[in-house]
Amino acid sequence: MAIEQLQTLLGDDLPAVDRAIHGLLESDIPLIPLLGSYVIESGGKRLRPMVHLAAARLFGYEGSRHHTLAAIVELLHTATLMHDDVVDDSQQRRTRPTANAVWGSQAPVLVGDFLFARAFQAMVNDQDMRVLEVLSAATRELAEGEVLQLQNTHDPDVAEDDYLRVVSAKTAVLFEAAARLAAVINDRSQAEEEALARYGHNLGVAFQLVDDCLDYSATADGWGKQLGNDLEEGKPTLPAIYALAHADRAGRDAIRRALAEEGVALLEPVQAAIEGTGAIAYTKQVAAERATLAQEALTELPETEERRALASVAEFAVDRDF
Repeated sequence: MAIEQLQTLLGDDLPAVDRAIHGLLESDIPLIPLLGSYVIESGGKRLRPMVHLAAARLFGYEGSRHHTLAAIVELLHTATLMHDDVVDDSQQRRTRPTANAVWGSQAPVLVGDFLFARAFQAMVNDQDMRVLEVLSAATRELAEGEVLQLQNTHDPDVAEDDYLRVVSAKTAVLFEAAARLAAVINDRSQAEEEALARYGHNLGVAFQLVDDCLDYSATADGWGKQLGNDLEEGKPTLPAIYALAHADRAGRDAIRRALAEEGVALLEPVQAAIEGTGAIAYTKQVAAERATLAQEALTELPETEERRALASVAEFAVDRDF
C-alpha cells in the first residue's frame, strides 16, 4: 500500500512529528491535552503531514523545521475536525465516538480554538513570513469553506462547480499548503513551489471526492462512519448532485427529500438513484482526473524516491476503499 510505503520511507520523521504534535498540545489545563490527544490519535492517516515531509525530503531537506510545520498542519486539520463534528452533531468518526459525543459540544469548540492558537504561535516562532502567509491564508480559506458548506446544507440545487469550490476550500487547501511549504523551507524556485501546490491541491480534491463516494458505497469495516452520513447531515456532495441531474423523477424526488429533511431514512432509494445514474463512477472519474493532474505536477520536480512515493499517494487516494 502507498501509505505504508510512504511511512517506511519517512522513517524517523514520523515519530519526530508525533513529538512535535504532543509538544504543541501541552497545557496546564488537563482537559486540553486529554481531548486534543483523543482526536489526534483517533486513527487518521496523517496524510497531510506525510505529504509535507516527503515533499521536503524530495529536495534533500536535512533540518527539523519540517517536523514542526507538519505538526502545525495536523493541528489545523484536527481543529477543523473538532469544529465540524460539533456543527454536524456527528457522533462517530473513524470507528470511535467523536469528542463532542464524549465531552459535549462546548469543550471541543474551545479546545479546537486552542489548537488554532497554538498552531499560529508555532508559525510565529518559525520566524518565516512566507510560512505565516501560506498557513494564515489556508486557515482563512478553511473557515470560508466551512461557512460555504453550511450555507449549502439542505440545498438540493447546489451546482457541481459550487460544490467543488467547497472541496477546494475545505479539503484541498490544507494539502496544498502542506506541499507548498516544502518548497518554501528549501528555498526553491517559484515554479517548483507552484508545482507542489498544484500537486497538493489536486490530491486533496481527489481524496475528498473518493470520500464522497465511500459515504454511499463503502463496505470496508475500516470506513468508520455511518453510511449515508453526508445525506443525514443534508450535505449535497458530488454523487448526489450528479444523480439529481440524471435520475428519473422518483430518484430526484428521493434525493431532494433526503437532503431537505429526511436523511438516511431515504438512503436506499437515494443509493438506487446514485447507482442507476452511474454517479459513483462519474465522481471517481473526476477524482482520477484530479489525481492525474497531481502526478503531472510532480514531473516538474526532481526525480527521487520521494517523488515516486507522492505519485503513488495520488493513486491511493482514488483506489482506496476506506
